[in-house]
Amino acid sequence: AVVSTQSTGEEAGLDKIPDLSIAQMRFELTLDAQTAKELKVDQAEVKRQLLDKIKAGFMTQLYRDVSADLNMPLNNSVLEEMEARNKEELEKLTEAIANAEKNEGESEVREAMVKKCEYLTSIGRKEDALKMLKETLEKTNTTGHKLDLHFHLIRLGFFFSDNKTITANLDKAKELIELGGDWDRRNRLKVYTGLYAMSVRNFKEAADNFLDTVSTFTSYELMDYHTFIKYTIMSAMLALERKDLTKKVVEGADINEVLHELPLFKSYISSLYNAQYAEFFVALGSIEGIFKGDRYLAAHTHYYIREMRIRSYGQLLESYSSLTVTYMATSFGVSERFIDRELSRFISAGALNAKIDKVGGIIQTNRPDKKNWQYQSVIKQGDLLLNRIQKLSRVITI
Repeated sequence: AVVSTQSTGEEAGLDKIPDLSIAQMRFELTLDAQTAKELKVDQAEVKRQLLDKIKAGFMTQLYRDVSADLNMPLNNSVLEEMEARNKEELEKLTEAIANAEKNEGESEVREAMVKKCEYLTSIGRKEDALKMLKETLEKTNTTGHKLDLHFHLIRLGFFFSDNKTITANLDKAKELIELGGDWDRRNRLKVYTGLYAMSVRNFKEAADNFLDTVSTFTSYELMDYHTFIKYTIMSAMLALERKDLTKKVVEGADINEVLHELPLFKSYISSLYNAQYAEFFVALGSIEGIFKGDRYLAAHTHYYIREMRIRSYGQLLESYSSLTVTYMATSFGVSERFIDRELSRFISAGALNAKIDKVGGIIQTNRPDKKNWQYQSVIKQGDLLLNRIQKLSRVITI
């Protein structure tokens, strides 16, 4: 049966281990003062909340790491209390494993090992958690339980921005799903795959995976539903052709169901779709702020905003064989000088098919032959591939 996310609370997700909100807080504390002010991030309050979470969870290793990040002296009495609690808890967990091995069955042993994995992860001991998770996988026989451990490893990778751990475990999870993963885990894997794809700038793969799970989302261990919808919209707006965007986003029932609670994103979608370009530019400015303040997206801010500008300029230019610089500037709510500079840059880079008559202030559009464009694209990609092979062969020869 399909479980609707609208009627399912966060209890449908896995445990939030590790707590990814801590990783976001750590990221916010790395923002420069100007960006933090621009994004209305109160870094003093974020620091207070982060340290409160760390102390409440006796997260010893995270306390050391965060103190190093912030050049903050360690409070030795707090550290000693944390270490004592960790030692006591780990001894109990190790004893529970030994007791299960001696007196109980394989499933009880595995459950005891999983609890130790979760505890090591929760206190920030990455290497110990990785080692324990590997040992637990070796003792796990069922596909579903193996998948849960790989999901745990992927979250650990997300927490520490460890792409190697993420990709290795996404690959393993995909192999296991093919062997017979259940419906819930198949959907969960799509969300994990989408989040990783988005974090490495593959917005097309992110959009495809996210859109597949809009009506079945239960991965609250990664993010809340509104954040998921925001990521879905931002990825789809860049990645999808207009007809797919219309069908899956503009007319998407599940997305529309929550858009009234997300006015910025409603404006972002409708303004581009309805060619209200000045409104679109205002919304895009706010989207830029979201990118800058998000640990998965910050590195892609410049790329995304540039590509969305190109998309909006291209959409307007496609409607005309020629138009004036004045008209285009008015449409976007910017100065003629700004539009002239932007278009010149994007045309010379081959991102827009147009030319500007500087004397007459006219922009003329070129509609290239699609087959010729595809041919040129294949040639260009082939040249790039040959160059990479040549570089690789030189490295191997050395």
